[in-house]
Amino acid sequence: MSTINAKTYEACPARKVAFLGLGVMGYPMAGHLARAGHQVTVYNRSPAKAQAWMADCPGNTSAPTPREAAAGADIVFACVGNDADLRSVVLGPDGAFAGMKPGAVFVDHTTASAAVARELNAIAQEKGLQFIDAPVSGGQAGAENGMLTVMCGGDATAFELVKPVGMAFSRAFTLIGESGAGQLAKMVNQICIAGLVQGLSEAVAFGQQAGLDMKLVLDVIGKGAAQSWQMDNRGKTMVDDQFNFGFAVDWMRKDLGLVLDEAKRNGARLPVTALVDQFYADVQKLGGGRWDTSSLIKRLR
Repeated sequence: MSTINAKTYEACPARKVAFLGLGVMGYPMAGHLARAGHQVTVYNRSPAKAQAWMADCPGNTSAPTPREAAAGADIVFACVGNDADLRSVVLGPDGAFAGMKPGAVFVDHTTASAAVARELNAIAQEKGLQFIDAPVSGGQAGAENGMLTVMCGGDATAFELVKPVGMAFSRAFTLIGESGAGQLAKMVNQICIAGLVQGLSEAVAFGQQAGLDMKLVLDVIGKGAAQSWQMDNRGKTMVDDQFNFGFAVDWMRKDLGLVLDEAKRNGARLPVTALVDQFYADVQKLGGGRWDTSSLIKRLR
């Protein structure tokens, strides 16, 4: 069954593009590119996933290696797991850089380190290519609905080429600064989310312990200064003890690890973020690695 939901696409010249990585995010993102009229070649480590994607998006193709997927593409998009996964699809004789034509742009939607973004940007420039680090926010639902927020770092000219194409799966596609700035902005995003979810968890747990109708309370305070996306979308599911959707704890811990490593490098003090990271470790010990991040409340019950 397709996970690519209907969207109205803005007019954009058709491009030949590649998409590397068809996970819960990449699969629908690549689908939106195809449905917007772009010619898409996909690569995935599991060929079965690529075959399923082509059944959802007939008329497009797959390739057995990143190099072959990238051959002739104007833009190569990727969304994989971490720094090591990213290097594995970019570098080496079968990597995307080996197959890309001069002047083509590689757009990385992986949440990775700022250091790897700068590293790959430098290698791309040596090869006559362009590299944009472009992590996303909005989770699985945002990818499926084509409503992601994309934070970019890199060359402004390359960004302007990529933006109208990337809007196929985005609600906002913004250049933050030079190489690595997109990844740093995503770290800011995750710092905000970590604190918000912990605060919401404590509030819901406190209200339930006090015997309040917490769904009613959330309706009331959601109209005031306490309102947030997390409250609107996760507050009542916390009350119902439902955590089988959204962004997984394992992924959040990976992201917070990147944040804390960067903070050590730049000297930022993140006491609350470090504490919430350990709270997520507690959730993992409860067996909740694949639960949604709002499962922080489980350790309070």
